Parts: sequence; C-alpha cells; structure tokens
Amino acid sequence: MHTQAVDTLIGVTERPVVAVVGPTAVGKSDLAVDLALRLGGEVVNADSMQLYRGMNVGTAKLSPEEMRGVPHHLLDVWDVRKTASVAEYQGLARALLDGMRARGVTPILTGGSGLYVRAALDDLEFPGTDPRIRARLEAELAESGPSVLYDRLSRLDPAAAAAILPSNGRRVVRALEVIELSGRPFSATMPSYDAVYPSVQIGIEVPRPVLDERIALRVERMWRAGLVDEVRELARHGLAQGRTASRALGYAQVLRYLAGEWTEEQAKDETIRATRRFARRQESWFRRDPRVVWLRHDSPGLLERALYTLAGAAR
Repeated sequence: MHTQAVDTLIGVTERPVVAVVGPTAVGKSDLAVDLALRLGGEVVNADSMQLYRGMNVGTAKLSPEEMRGVPHHLLDVWDVRKTASVAEYQGLARALLDGMRARGVTPILTGGSGLYVRAALDDLEFPGTDPRIRARLEAELAESGPSVLYDRLSRLDPAAAAAILPSNGRRVVRALEVIELSGRPFSATMPSYDAVYPSVQIGIEVPRPVLDERIALRVERMWRAGLVDEVRELARHGLAQGRTASRALGYAQVLRYLAGEWTEEQAKDETIRATRRFARRQESWFRRDPRVVWLRHDSPGLLERALYTLAGAAR
C-alpha cells in the first residue's frame, strides 16, 4: 500500500501515532524504519536503555546506515550515571509526538519498554518521589528482603500487590513510596488504557523456540561487536554507579566479569538466559493490552500487512 492510499483512508491531519512493540530481538526497529519510509514518518525510541549515551552494542541501537535516513529521536539522552525516569521520558516523548503531528509527520514509536510506550500514548500520571522515603524503604529491602515489604503492600493496597511480582523489590519499594508520599493507593496510578492520542499498536510475534535462538545469536553478535570493550569504557565513566544503566541486560553481566566474579563465558551465558526471561515478561506485558494487533515476524509482506492494519484501524 502506498503512502497516498494510507493518506486517503486516515487523513494526513489525523494520522495516528504508530507503535511497533513486542519482545526483544523480534525486528521492531527494522519494521519501524520501513513504516517511517512509507508513511513519511520519524521514529521515537521507547527502549529505556537506548536513552543512555554510549550504550550502543548491548542495546542493539541501529547504526546510521540502518536508520536509512529516517530521523530517530530520544537516543543518547541520558548519562549512564542517571537513574531512569519514566515521568521525564513522558514529557520528552509527548513534546516530540505533538510536534510531529503538528507538522503532518507520522510518529513511529518503537521499543520493548512497555511502561515507556504506555507513558507516551496513554493518560498516565507519575507521582513524585521523596529521596528520604525511598532510601529508608530500600534500606529495609536490603536488610529484610522483598517478602516483608510485599506483605505490607498486600495489606495497604491489595490491587497493586496483585499486579506486582513478590520478588520485584524495586517495584514494591516504589509502590510503598507512592502510598506514603501521596496518601493514595499505588493502584490508582497504575497504567490505564485511556489513550491521549489516536494510536495503532502493532506487535511482532515470534514463536518462543525461534525467539530463544534469535536471542542467543544476538548476544553472540554483541560479543563479537565489542560489548565487553563498550562496558569497560562505560565503566570508566561511572556505569557501575548508575542505578539503572548498570542493571541493563548484558551490561550487568559484563560488569561482573570485569570485577572477576564470573568468567567471560559465564557472563555471556547468563546474558542469554536473562534476556530470554526478560523477553517472556515483555510479551506478557504487551499481551495484556487488547489494543495491540499481532503480526508474525515471518508473515509474507510484513510491511504491507502492517500498513493495512494501520489503515483498517482508522476506519
């Protein structure tokens, strides 16, 4: 389908935000570029780790050649020592989306960070933070483990507890912080499906055995492309002190190798295992959203199918 045909169906001034979502290693970035080229669009990153400067190999950032002349936004925004802020990302992304739509440009939002996608598209509010409350709760987490805090959350906000894994200490801490800071249930701030933009979400699905193999191959390629050297260089710029960037897949494992805790082969194997686990969580997140239209990665004419999905959703 040509750009003119899409324009006829959806109207240039009413173009939706197109989101390309799904687990890691399914081909989101390539499809986003294909769509941008056909729709006269620009790509907005929704991968939380690609916002960090210098984290290129391990996050599979596209090279300038792979971008094929399509403008890409919200890459290399943060220093590796900065703690990620989805509220800050929301402000940056919304400004870009508003500007593109005003210019008649189709925004192509792409990435596997589900909360970042929702922050850009949906009516989400992000409560503030209090360093003293956060520090106290994190100290308690370090001393007692997540179960004690999770039990407290279950009493204070059963709905929030039901949506958070008991082992996810960081998320439990954040929920308790919001409750203490705002006096409101954390569940009242959790993602809704109330969109602030007309949008179409296209999910790329890959059968799990195939995805597992793709992940292993991607990690091998990253190692050959110099992931260890990249982490070593970033470590000189404070990577280990970054509360978010230091925990990124591949980076956390290589840091342990560089610290002498693991062999390089152990770091690589654990990166593969951790990435596979993460991909399952990503898919579970996106599967819960009924608005996502799923297309198989190996569908004949994937781009054309995506364009018809876009046009069909706008009717």
